Amino acid sequence: MNARNRILAIALAMDIDEDPAVRRRGRSVWVHDINRGRRQFGEYHRLVQELRLDDARFKSYFRLNRQQFEEVLQKIGPTIAKIQTNYRETISPAERLCICQRYLSTGDSFRSIAFSYRVGFCTVARIVRSVCEAIWECMVSDYMPVPGAEAWRKIAGDYERLWAFPNCLGAMDGKHVVIQAPPSSGSQYFNYKGAFSIVLLAVVDAHYRFTLVDVGAYGRSSDGGTLASSAFGTALRLGNLDLPEDLPLPGADHLGPQPHVFLADETFPLRRNLLRPYPGQHLGGERRIFNYRLSHARRMVECSFGILATQWRLYRRVLGVSPEVAECVVKANCILHNFMRWDYDGEDVPRTTIVPTDSQGAVQRIPRVGSNNASREAAAVRETFTSYFSSPDGRVPWQDSIL
Repeated sequence: MNARNRILAIALAMDIDEDPAVRRRGRSVWVHDINRGRRQFGEYHRLVQELRLDDARFKSYFRLNRQQFEEVLQKIGPTIAKIQTNYRETISPAERLCICQRYLSTGDSFRSIAFSYRVGFCTVARIVRSVCEAIWECMVSDYMPVPGAEAWRKIAGDYERLWAFPNCLGAMDGKHVVIQAPPSSGSQYFNYKGAFSIVLLAVVDAHYRFTLVDVGAYGRSSDGGTLASSAFGTALRLGNLDLPEDLPLPGADHLGPQPHVFLADETFPLRRNLLRPYPGQHLGGERRIFNYRLSHARRMVECSFGILATQWRLYRRVLGVSPEVAECVVKANCILHNFMRWDYDGEDVPRTTIVPTDSQGAVQRIPRVGSNNASREAAAVRETFTSYFSSPDGRVPWQDSIL
């Protein structure tokens, strides 16, 4: 090859190298000059240290007070810590938790948080996912274990005492968490409001705490479909939840033993252990009273979703993450929600520990569509509760306001 041809070959090779469609550009710098000033100007090393002197502002910034923050850090710190190397200084577990908490508290973009804390954009994305996974793995056994029989009985006692619904094990509902449209997902995540979402299905106790959650179902799914495909729905159908034995309703031994039940709206199926309201608007007095009493107790799950969306502002936005990351984020939020309210009733209930299964705001209500055919046994259970609530043994003074 002569000199001219060699020059043309080198020029052609240089053109190919510089074409991004042919070869991806390499990293221009190891650490950007702006990020090198993280220890001097980064938000963790300046603002966060000042916030530690003011507990009210610290809680407003992170949604956890200093004591709660340190307790969470103590539980997950060893899991999220990285090994120090000679190449560059690692980000400490405390700063990683700060970055994740800021995302959960505000829903700001990863890019915005990266500029504030002076770290890489991809670094923020990795930190948020890893910290959320650590919160779930390290804290679920303490703050959201599946209840055993005694814990179920304690929940039922709380519902009877606080919300006038005996033999109740919890209120159940589902919510949509809006995300950006995943690539090549078709209509799987597309919900009835014209947004893309995953579903959070939850059971809540009498103190606004999540007892069981199932996260990640497709947004197109109905409540009944989500329940049927969830681990909780399967365990309920097969009788593997270690529910308490049937008991008579208070003061109504003549009605015989009745099952312990979960409360849901009309989008769920009627089953022996799952009560839903009577359909229709023109109902008789007894059925209207039953619907009123069920709604009165079931509002616990609605209030819990409201508290979750108000406290953690990322639910006021469309989550710009993949469904897998969104699932990690929602599960971590539910754990932190319980963590902040764990001693609400001043009692520690012994629970069995199991291995967990896996505006246009980001939280939307699931539609009330579809029909459900109930078994005769399930319909008989609902009729027994209906008769009980209208009898002298089961009525309460405030229920007559519905008539």
